[in-house]
Amino acid sequence: QVQLVESGGGLVQPGGSLRLSCAASEGSFSTYTVGWFRQSPGKEREFVAATRWSGSYPLYADSVKGRFSIVIDKAKNAVFLQMNSLKTEDTAVYYCAVTRTVRSSWSEVGRYYYWGQGTQVTVSS
Repeated sequence: QVQLVESGGGLVQPGGSLRLSCAASEGSFSTYTVGWFRQSPGKEREFVAATRWSGSYPLYADSVKGRFSIVIDKAKNAVFLQMNSLKTEDTAVYYCAVTRTVRSSWSEVGRYYYWGQGTQVTVSS
């Protein structure tokens, strides 16, 4: 079992940056793929990005490609989501989660086993 804890959310102006953190308070990421999802009020949870613990072949949603990146820190047993050039439509609660599914299914919410509690990101002027 893996217990995930997100942090780093907050209020930022459009065009700004934030870095979200996902740490494993229990267990390890080493055998999992780590994914980031987000959910806005009234909307379904949507895929943002995912990567294997090795960092190879990351996958990004088209809406964040070129602006967001996943950074792995093995020493800290943590995964970061670096978010740049933020837009108002990026406002959401962001969640990290883990899976062992194949890469073609990384964007599917139902494929993930364990989830963090979420962290709020608000992009507003």
